[in-house]
Amino acid sequence: MKSDFAFHYAHRVRWVECDPQWVVFNGHYLTYFDVAITEYARAVGLPSVVSQQQSGQQFFARKATIEYHQPAKYDDELDIGVRLAALGRSSARFVLEIYRGETLLTAGELIYVFVDSTAGGSLPIPESQRQAVREFERVAVIEDAPNTTSTPAPPNPPTPPNPPTPPRAERTS
Repeated sequence: MKSDFAFHYAHRVRWVECDPQWVVFNGHYLTYFDVAITEYARAVGLPSVVSQQQSGQQFFARKATIEYHQPAKYDDELDIGVRLAALGRSSARFVLEIYRGETLLTAGELIYVFVDSTAGGSLPIPESQRQAVREFERVAVIEDAPNTTSTPAPPNPPTPPNPPTPPRAERTS
């Protein structure tokens, strides 16, 4: 729901982002999400990408999911809502929605993991960053969400029996 988002990023669709049907090529939605999350972090007061890189403590994308409801088109004015919905020990789950006016076009979820890029391995998200998000968001952030960085594999379906081999057709003269 659009009102759940405390942060919105505006973007006008450029012709270079469109395919021959004048709709946004599907791959561009991840770029829209990435730019919107960067601006969200700036608005919240989280460390910039440059300061993260210099400190060796960075967020890296782990998983991205996109659901397309309707296409965005050339010259549309898009409103991209960003919300940090859940914080695990070292993971952050963002929920994003792209609107044209009040019409939902695309919804997505991106999961990032906070990592020590020098030594390798995940790090706990600092309390100062958690507090900044809590104070910014309109909707309560789920904290220490279990297993937000992976999806369990579905159970294997039973293997169907092999069908009988049909008789070979023979050529007649």
